[in-house]
Amino acid sequence: MENMFRLADHDEFVSRRCIWVNGPVIVGAGPSGLATAACLRDQGVPFAVLEKEDCIASLWQKRTYDRLRLHLPKQFCQLPKLPFPEDFPEYPTKKQFVEYLESYAKHFEISPKFNEYVQSARYDEISGFWRVKTASTGGSNRTEVEYICRWLVVATGENAEGVMPEIEGLSEFGGEVMHACSYKSGQKFSGKKVLVVGCGNSGMEVSLDLCNHNAFPSMVVRSSVHVLPREIMGKSTFELAVLLMKWLPLWLVDKLMLILAWLVLGNTDKYGLKRPSTGPLTLKNTMGKTPVLDIGALEKIRSGDINVVPGIKRFTRGQVELVNGEILDIDSVVLATGYRSNVPYWLQEGEFFSKKGLPKAPFPHGWKGNAGLYAVGFTRRGLSGASSDATRIAQDIGKVWKEETKQTKRTTACHRRCISQF
Repeated sequence: MENMFRLADHDEFVSRRCIWVNGPVIVGAGPSGLATAACLRDQGVPFAVLEKEDCIASLWQKRTYDRLRLHLPKQFCQLPKLPFPEDFPEYPTKKQFVEYLESYAKHFEISPKFNEYVQSARYDEISGFWRVKTASTGGSNRTEVEYICRWLVVATGENAEGVMPEIEGLSEFGGEVMHACSYKSGQKFSGKKVLVVGCGNSGMEVSLDLCNHNAFPSMVVRSSVHVLPREIMGKSTFELAVLLMKWLPLWLVDKLMLILAWLVLGNTDKYGLKRPSTGPLTLKNTMGKTPVLDIGALEKIRSGDINVVPGIKRFTRGQVELVNGEILDIDSVVLATGYRSNVPYWLQEGEFFSKKGLPKAPFPHGWKGNAGLYAVGFTRRGLSGASSDATRIAQDIGKVWKEETKQTKRTTACHRRCISQF
C-alpha cells in the first residue's frame, strides 16, 4: 500500500502532453541542426528543433578542449546563407565559432526547445506521421512530450558521444581516467605523466597542449596514420587538395599531397607514425578516417617531448604495459578514442540507418530516407558536408510544402490536432 502511494505521488509530478508540429522536427541543435533550420526558414517552412542540452552546439561548448581551433579555413566551415565575420581569423577559435553559431541562430530566429531528451522516434504507418517522444526535467517536475510531425530530420551527427574502449585493467589503474571530450586544458596535469590513447587530431592536440603545460605525455599509436601539414607554402592543405581534385584524379592528388607532406614534414615513419598504404584522401572518402593536420605536435615528437608508444596490453596500478613488453609509470589517462552516433538508442528504424547509427547509403545519397526521414551531418565531410545536406533537405521539404500550400490555404482544422500545436 505504501508503495502505491509513492507511485501516485511520483506521477503527480509528471506532465504529459502531445504537440502537433506543422513542419519537420529537427533533433539536435548543433551546427547541422542549425543549418537545416536556417535553410528551412529561407524556404518558408516552419519547424521545431529539439535539443537535450541547455544550449546550442553543446559538443563545442561543453565537450571540447580550450585550445581548439577550426582545422580548416573558415570559408570551408561556414554554414549556409551567413558567412563568418570578416574580422575573424582564417582559423577561428572555439570561442569565436560558438559566437558565430549563436549569432547564426539569432539571425534566422531559431529557438530550440532545450532540455528535451529524445527517448524514441518511430514512424506510425497507420497515421502516416512520425511520433517523437521526449522527456525534460525542470526543477522537481518531469515533462513528457510526444511530438507528431510529417518529417523528421536527424541532426545529432556522427560525434554525439565519446567512445570508451574496454582495456584490460583500466578499472584497476587508480589514477584519473577521462575521455578527450572531458579534457579542457593541460594546466592541472603540470608535472604529471599522462598517457594519451589515440593519435588522431584530438590525440595530437591534447598531447601538444599537455607539453605546453609542462606535463609529460606518451601518445599511443596502435595503427598507421597520415600526418599532413596544415598549410603548404602558406596555403591551406585542404584548400590545395580541393583545388587539385577539380583537375586531377583522386589517386594522383593523393600522390602529390604525400610528396608535399614529405618535403615539409620529412619521413614520419621514423618517429613511430607509419603511413597507411592507402592515400589520405582516398582513405577519408572510403573509410571516413580523417588525416591529422599538424599544428606543432610533430615538432614535439621529434624533440622527444611527446613520447610515441605502441599499443596497450594491459593496465595495472599506476602503470601501463605495452604490447612490446615495455612498462610505463603514469599518473593519468586521456582517451582520445573518438566518437560515435547515438541514433540507435532512440530511432526505431532499420532501413535507412545502420546498426552503428550512420546512413547505409554512401555519400552523396545518405541525406534522405523513406517516409519523410532525413539525416544531416553524417557525411564524414565535416561542416561543409553538413551544410550541403542541410541545403538539400530544406529544398526537398520546401518543394513539397510550397506545392501543397498553393493548392489550399492551410488552417489548423486541416490537420490532425493533438492537445497543442506549433
